[in-house]
Amino acid sequence: MWDAMGVIMKKLDMLYEGKAKKVFKTDVEDVYVVDYKDDATAFNGLKKGTIVGKGVINNRMSNHLFQVLEKEGVPTHFIEELSERETAVKKVEIIPLEVIIRNFSAGSFAKKLGIEEGRKLLIPTLEFSYKDDDLGDPMINDYYAIAIGVATREEIERISEMAFKVNEVLKKYFAECGIELVDFKIEFGRHKDEIILADEISPDTCRLWDINTHEKLDKDRFRRDLGNVEGAYNEVFKRLGL
Repeated sequence: MWDAMGVIMKKLDMLYEGKAKKVFKTDVEDVYVVDYKDDATAFNGLKKGTIVGKGVINNRMSNHLFQVLEKEGVPTHFIEELSERETAVKKVEIIPLEVIIRNFSAGSFAKKLGIEEGRKLLIPTLEFSYKDDDLGDPMINDYYAIAIGVATREEIERISEMAFKVNEVLKKYFAECGIELVDFKIEFGRHKDEIILADEISPDTCRLWDINTHEKLDKDRFRRDLGNVEGAYNEVFKRLGL
């Protein structure tokens, strides 16, 4: 395979296999390869299944949106799409925080607060979850994160600023495609003393509704057994022109 500099890059040992992706070392310094899978999980792995073609959609959609965000001044780990399922990315030290932005009441937010799903929030909200599957990714605040050494105050402020910027850019972008960005989860990493956006942006990590009908076009179709999961993923893919 080739890297962004036009030289041969060799994929080496697998470093990590998660619920949706595999990560491999390469023989190029500070470059990894991410391989997207069709495996689907929900409720911290308690529900498992397969969404045919999901890996291709999530890979290409994430790469496209990372490039959209890069043009708007948000640094990401994206280097180059290598194949339908594989992408070269910058090596990052993932900060163990799930960063969640909500524009509408949905999911756990609606359930915890007793607010009907679909209500537009007066302002976007930001919350953090501590990335630990064994603990169920518990919700924490910035003081917790700083106290346990997950991130510094300066890093939390930078992450928060970038997360709201991502929301601003993606809300507008999805709206132009007839899609409402209800909420989403993103992750950040450290790369050469810089905080950059990493992981993925896809129907796995975003709640995406048709802007007119509010039909769900995301992983909630798998979580809630709504059917037509592959169709929803493909509909988002098509609307983005990919």
